[in-house]
Amino acid sequence: METQASILTTSQWEQVDLLAATLDREQAIWVSGYLAGRSQLAPPTRADNPALGAQSAAALPAGPASRLVTILYATDTGNAKELAGMLSSAAEAKGLTTKVADLAKYKSRDLKDEQDVLLIAATHGEGEPPPAALDFFEFIEGKRAPKLAGIRFSVLALGDSTYEHYCAAGRILDERFEALGAERLAERVECDVDYEDDADAWIAAMAELLEPEAAPAAPAPTASVSVGGAPAAAAAPSAFSKRNPFTATVLENIAITGRDSSKETRHVELSLEGSGLAYEPGDALGIVAQNEPALVDRVLEQTGLSADAPVTLKAGETTLRDALTSTLEITASTPRFLTQWAELSGSEELKALTASDQAKARTAYFEGHHVLDIVRHFPVPGITAEQFVAGLRPLQPRLYSIASSLEAAPEEVHLTVSTVRYELHDLQRIGVASGHLATLTGDEETVPVYVQSNDHFHLPEDDASIIMIGAGTGVAPYRAFMQEREVREATGKSWLFFGERNFRSDFLYQVEWQELLKNGTLSKLDLAFSRDVRTPKTYVQDRLRLRGREVYDWLEDGASLYVCGDATNMAPDVHRALVEIVAEHGGTDNDEAEHYLAQLGRENRYRLDVY
Repeated sequence: METQASILTTSQWEQVDLLAATLDREQAIWVSGYLAGRSQLAPPTRADNPALGAQSAAALPAGPASRLVTILYATDTGNAKELAGMLSSAAEAKGLTTKVADLAKYKSRDLKDEQDVLLIAATHGEGEPPPAALDFFEFIEGKRAPKLAGIRFSVLALGDSTYEHYCAAGRILDERFEALGAERLAERVECDVDYEDDADAWIAAMAELLEPEAAPAAPAPTASVSVGGAPAAAAAPSAFSKRNPFTATVLENIAITGRDSSKETRHVELSLEGSGLAYEPGDALGIVAQNEPALVDRVLEQTGLSADAPVTLKAGETTLRDALTSTLEITASTPRFLTQWAELSGSEELKALTASDQAKARTAYFEGHHVLDIVRHFPVPGITAEQFVAGLRPLQPRLYSIASSLEAAPEEVHLTVSTVRYELHDLQRIGVASGHLATLTGDEETVPVYVQSNDHFHLPEDDASIIMIGAGTGVAPYRAFMQEREVREATGKSWLFFGERNFRSDFLYQVEWQELLKNGTLSKLDLAFSRDVRTPKTYVQDRLRLRGREVYDWLEDGASLYVCGDATNMAPDVHRALVEIVAEHGGTDNDEAEHYLAQLGRENRYRLDVY
C-alpha cells in the first residue's frame, strides 16, 4: 500500500490534514465525492501514465507564477464570512490560489509565512473584535507578533457608523500589519451596515490587483482551502440569501407571555417550504422588515413632503411613501443623515456634532434622537423629496436567533421575539422588525427572510455536555438545541439557566421545558425571576453562583458553556460570576480564572451570542 508520503508532497499533506480537521461527517463525505470527481478532470501525470516522460511533462504549458492569497476573516453575524467566500471565488476566477480562514481558528504561528493577506473584519459592540477572534487580536497586538516584511495586505472593515468606535477591529488589523512591516496593497476600506456596494468594489479591485500577469486562456481550477468554516467549494446553496430573501408565509404568531406581563414576547413560526434554505441550531434568521406606517406618516407630516413624490433609489424610481416604508432607515439616526441635515438646516448644534472629535457625543445624541426627532427640532422648509432621501441609509434586516430545529420541524423556522415598545420625546416608539412581526397575525401574511450562519454558536458532539445560560428571548437557541438533541437521541447532559421577570407571566416555553426534563433530554433546569414580589430578586448569574460547585465540576468534565442575550448587562454579569466560580472552586485567583475561561473559548467550549 502506498503511504501519503509517496503520493502527496509535504505541503499537500499539511493542507489535506488541516482541512480534514475542520470537517464534520457530512462535509467529509461531500469532499471525498468532490475529490473523486476532480480526479476525472485532472490532467494526466507521470504517475497515471508512465509513458509521459520528463520531456513530455516539460512541454506542457506552465501556469503563471502566482503567490498564495490568504483570506482571513473575523465575523460577528456572518457577513465577513460570506464576503470572504465571495472574495475567494473572485480571486480564483482570475487564476489565483486562495486559502480562506476564520481568525477564530487560524494558527497565528502561520502568519509569518503568508504571502498576500486580505483581511475582512467586523466590529463587535462598542469597538471590540468579534469575541471568537479575540485571541488573534491579542496576538497581533502583543509582543509575540512576528515581523511581516515581505507580506502584502489590505483590509476591509465592517462596522456601524452609529457607534463611537466605527470599524475599530479593521483599523486595528490595518495599523498593526503596517507597524509589523507588511506592505499595504491598497488603502483600508471602511463599510457601514449597507456594506454591499463598497465591499463588492473592494473585492473586484483586489482580484484585479492580484491577477497574474500572464494568466492562461482557460486556467485550470485553482486550489482552495477553508479553515474554520464550510469547505471552500460546497454543494449548491439555496438561491435565497440576504441579497435575495425568500418570502416566507407566517404559520403561527402568538403571544407567549401572560396577560399580566410587563412586556410582549411572541412565538412566530414561518414556512420555508420550497426555499431550499437550511440551518443548524444556533444560526440566525434575517428578517427584512418594514417601517411602521404611523412613523412614515409622522415623517411625511413633519417634512411637509407628499407621499406620492417620486424619488430615485438604487433599485429605480418609486414613491416617497414606498421608499420610507420598505427601503430606507427612518428610525436610527446616522452620521450621514446628521451631516446632511446640519448642512440643510444650518444648525450650529448639529454642525458641532459632525466634528471628527465628537464621536462619543454623537453616539450619545443618536441614542436619544431618531430621524423624526431631528427633523422636528430642526425644520427645513422647502426641502425636496430627493434631498431628504439622500441622507438616509438603506433599511437593514434584523437578525433573530432561530428557536427551532429542522430535524424537529422540517421546512419551518421558529422565532422568539420580544416586541420593543418605549416612549421617546413624548411619542410612542416601536422596534422596526419586532413591531412589524407583531402585526403579521392575519391569514396569508408573509415576510422576506434569509438564513445567517453562526458557526461559533453550534452544538458540540452528541455525547458532550452543555450548560446553556440565557435571559428573555436569549432562550431561543436553546429551544432549538433541545429539539435537535431530542430527535438525535443525544447522550450528552444538558443544563439550562433561564431568567425572566415574572414566573407566572414570563416563563417562556414552560410546558416544553418540563416535558424535556421528564423525558431526560434536559438534565437540569435553574430559573431566575427578577420581579416576583414573593421571592428575592434573582438573576441567572445568582443561580450560577448558587450552583457553582456543580457548574465547575461540569466544566472540568468537558462541558461547553453557551451564553445568549443582552450584551450590555447580562453577558458581563454572567462572565463575572463564572470567573468567581472558577476561582473559588478551582482554588485559584481571578486572573487564573480568566485564563481558564479564555482557554475554554479557544477550545470552542465558551460560546457567546449576545446583542
